[in-house]
Amino acid sequence: MSEWAPKRFWKEADVKPEGEGWTVTLDGRGIKTPAKTALAVPTEALARAIAEEWQAQEEKIDPGTMPFTRMANSALDKVLPQRAAVAEMLAAYGDSDLLCYRAEAPDELVARQAERWDPLLVWADEMFGARLAPRAGVMHAAQDAAALDRLAREVQAQPPFALAAFHDLVAISGSLVLALAVIHGARSPARGTGISRALTRAGRKSSGAWMKRPPRLPLSSAPNSCMRRIFTRSQRLELPYSIRINDCPGGLCA
Repeated sequence: MSEWAPKRFWKEADVKPEGEGWTVTLDGRGIKTPAKTALAVPTEALARAIAEEWQAQEEKIDPGTMPFTRMANSALDKVLPQRAAVAEMLAAYGDSDLLCYRAEAPDELVARQAERWDPLLVWADEMFGARLAPRAGVMHAAQDAAALDRLAREVQAQPPFALAAFHDLVAISGSLVLALAVIHGARSPARGTGISRALTRAGRKSSGAWMKRPPRLPLSSAPNSCMRRIFTRSQRLELPYSIRINDCPGGLCA
């Protein structure tokens, strides 16, 4: 028995200004999120990307082809109502940033991690005055409190839509510093994806470090395999840095 899926009922998806932002319309009617919030986004570019997703739907709606819609849903339904809690949770990754947890052997791997990851720690120090210290092994060791406070202030400054996207960058990679480097342009989305994959592989082998990961809020993430494609398009459209993945593309029309 096939799963039920909502069917397309509109002819034209378009955008229009709404207050200080933009909204998407289906045959002139505004879209709502799964929580019945009016879907309003901060930029015309993002609104048009969402409208393109709805216009591209065929007879049945496929949420898997609507990443920008799902990002907007999460920003409005999940991040906005608990913005402080999301920022606090993400900032907590700094104290156990996976860039800091290094292999003890073999020497070739130790050298390769230092070559690829040390420049990011130096960048964070130069950019924010926040130098995190690397350590060998998987046992958690607290970082400098002043450095963590400086990184936390940068996270707390992110607006809700940017914070929704930033959540994916941090949660998928396990690195607050890497996520900050991507959004500030110190690392390209493609390079960020590659480093993220390396960190994920290292983290699976580092159970002690993973045990100290901050608890994640119920915001599901984009698979790592999708990150490069979405990051690249987000950069071109000047959208928030990543995407949010939610369980439903929207509450359909108001």
